[in-house]
Amino acid sequence: MIKKRREVDIQSFYRLHIGEMWRYFKAESLAFWAICAYFFLEYVRPQSIYPVLDVLPWTQLAVLGAFFGCFLDKSVKWVPSSLNFWMILFFTALLLSSAFAYWPSSSFERLENFYTWLIIYFLIINIVNTEKRFFIFLCIFFLATFKLSLSLSITWAKRGFAFTDWGLSGPPGFFQNSGELAIQMLVFWPLAWAFALYLKPHVTRVKYFILLMMPFTAMMVVLGASSRGAQLALLVQLLVLNARSIFKPRVLISCALVVAALWMILPQEQKDRFQVAGDDRTSIQRLLYWEHGIDMMNEHPALGVGYFNYIPYYEKVYHQDMLYDFAELPHNIFIQVGADLGYPALFMYLFMIIYALSKTRSIRNSLNEQVGRSFFTFIFSYLNLSLIGFVMAGQFVSVVYYPFLWIHFALFVCCYHIVSSQVLQKSRRFKRPRSEGKGLKDRELRRV
Repeated sequence: MIKKRREVDIQSFYRLHIGEMWRYFKAESLAFWAICAYFFLEYVRPQSIYPVLDVLPWTQLAVLGAFFGCFLDKSVKWVPSSLNFWMILFFTALLLSSAFAYWPSSSFERLENFYTWLIIYFLIINIVNTEKRFFIFLCIFFLATFKLSLSLSITWAKRGFAFTDWGLSGPPGFFQNSGELAIQMLVFWPLAWAFALYLKPHVTRVKYFILLMMPFTAMMVVLGASSRGAQLALLVQLLVLNARSIFKPRVLISCALVVAALWMILPQEQKDRFQVAGDDRTSIQRLLYWEHGIDMMNEHPALGVGYFNYIPYYEKVYHQDMLYDFAELPHNIFIQVGADLGYPALFMYLFMIIYALSKTRSIRNSLNEQVGRSFFTFIFSYLNLSLIGFVMAGQFVSVVYYPFLWIHFALFVCCYHIVSSQVLQKSRRFKRPRSEGKGLKDRELRRV
């Protein structure tokens, strides 16, 4: 007689019962194993930290495993979303811009910078399709980033919170540069904060303390990374988080104390950088990048100067405004998209961001009204804070084709799809007429 496999209760996940979570993970499909492996390999980069492991293209193998695993996993079905259409349309604009670029070779050799994230996006939204899968996937995201935030905050503390030109650096890859590392922390800490708040009643004090270390060490890394844009973004996030109650005396005093504490920790050299912002050579060069980037958009409104053609075009046309030996990307996500791809692509990019912000807000309000305290209520309450951190920091760096936004979109679509599925299952179970009770609002049960 075949013994039936015991189902793992979601409550054991909320209690962070590692044994139960591991038992569930072992019984999962190849597709889910592979997408989790990819996420771990891309964010932790053990193959870069330990060269002895760098004997195979591990990330590519994980992607292939996830792709072929989808055909073996019966639970994997196409997840519809309006973002799917806009992502593909954006890629089409990118291809057209590459074909008509000033230097097409520079464009086509960098196509993987975006189409990789397009593939990863579709794999994630279709594979991570249940609450348990999402919980484990999110835990991997947290652990990978917490490894960085904890080790680097300790490194900064050992330096006596001293200033260095290079700030803090991550492992080789997307987070090696201090600016990009800080953005990862900006998108990480709000979700980690939501995670800790929701799990507080379910876990021990020790586990809760560890959970709280995730957002706090992430903020420390932002301060130690020497990135003025990221530090400004962190301040904006904190203001948005307390926007509704900022003028209450207790909240106002608490915020003032937190800002004062953060300012005291900030090295004097970093404070001096804020005082000369706009007048130092770095700031002047970036202002020139922005000014001429807008010129490129106006002179080439349809398709821009070409995907990843900003640098060679700037060096050829605006060489008189180069304060350094070579040009860089424009240090602004919107100017980067507009100058390279034109106004239509910039509209698509802006639309996707605004759509995610507005949709997240409406779903959060619906969940608060109809469901109350739930795991996804907390996640949706802080998703926009992560996106705001990315957008604010993105005004000072060129990170359009880094994982931040595309992974955020994938997490958003996963959450929406899972919540919609849960509501539909409950409505079928109780078979209530439309006039009795409510799940999410009807308009929220439509496609994303």
